[in-house]
Amino acid sequence: MPPSSALSSPNPSTASTTATASPAAALSAISTVSTVSTRRSSARPEERLLDDVDLDLVAALQLAPRTPVNALAEVLDSSPSTIARRLARLRAERLLRVVGRLDWPLITTENPRQVWITCEPGRSQEVARRILELAEVQTLLLTTGSADLYCSVYPLLGTDIFDLLTHRLPGIPGIVSTESQLVLRAYTMGQSWRLHRLSEEQTGRLREHAVQITQERRTSPDELSELERRTLELMVDNGRIPAADIARELDVSRSTAYRTSQALLESGALWPRVEIEPALLGYPLTALLSLTVLPQAIPRLLDTLGGHPSARYVSMVAGSTSVIHHGVFRDEEDLADFITTDLGAFPEVTRVNTCVGVRVLRRHWTARDGVRLGDRVDGFLRNAPD
Repeated sequence: MPPSSALSSPNPSTASTTATASPAAALSAISTVSTVSTRRSSARPEERLLDDVDLDLVAALQLAPRTPVNALAEVLDSSPSTIARRLARLRAERLLRVVGRLDWPLITTENPRQVWITCEPGRSQEVARRILELAEVQTLLLTTGSADLYCSVYPLLGTDIFDLLTHRLPGIPGIVSTESQLVLRAYTMGQSWRLHRLSEEQTGRLREHAVQITQERRTSPDELSELERRTLELMVDNGRIPAADIARELDVSRSTAYRTSQALLESGALWPRVEIEPALLGYPLTALLSLTVLPQAIPRLLDTLGGHPSARYVSMVAGSTSVIHHGVFRDEEDLADFITTDLGAFPEVTRVNTCVGVRVLRRHWTARDGVRLGDRVDGFLRNAPD
């Protein structure tokens, strides 16, 4: 926001003109004052935790999380020792982790819900602490706007989703109301959001190390062998774990560990993803935009939003709105441009409801302490219900 003095003590010449000019001129002067840019002129403190080498490394890992250190060093024109040291520091300081995202059919019984929660005044943080006890809550944010809290809920195997949404969640003391929306299609997922700072040549070389889906998708945890299940448990915690470490942990040969981990990756049972708070990368503002859209325009809008640089999670939902855009932005000006220009290009968007994230408490089952990564919920791999 502009300094308070800029609003309370206008330029003397402007004040004089406003007092003597016509009403139209006065209105013009007022408009000029009210549209002062709010863009920040310097980086936030958390952005200074990473330098250019760190940012290049993050961008590379977002493209191909399992790229070997030697290959990362070659692509980034650095030394393997430097890259290894940077990776170790980022992990030790809880700024970055490479984890594994399990495919939905292996951990859930149906599609996720996005839930908006209104709390009694002054009880939002207390309610949030209770919600964090629920393993089904993948993401949780304190928000401002029409809701106090936002969470994404995944019906993990064995979860009674009806009981969760109608009893366990709304029964938490301090909650006034909840509104849940069924995700019909998830068009963009969190692991696809990335920092764009590498050249096309670097990007092309990194894509050679990206996971390629070449095998049939697993549709149930019952299709996993015991060795595959134990391997997945290791890869969920460490998406870069090498076959040698898997072999040692599970007491199998290195070749067996390699074949098993590759089969899981190539079937899409697990996707490696980078966990890092966008605020570290210059995107401190999280916004959740609920859009009411004419039905015929939804596919085109999803295409556009899915490719937008802000998009972390874009979904078509069943509920009071049609589409939810979970985005991250550089600042308020960036969000304002998105609403007026990108969304404004769609006359079929008839209503926009924006909630702004005040604090991220959990993303992808990983607790957040500011920009630091905390504990991660475990126990996703369960037996399929009878």
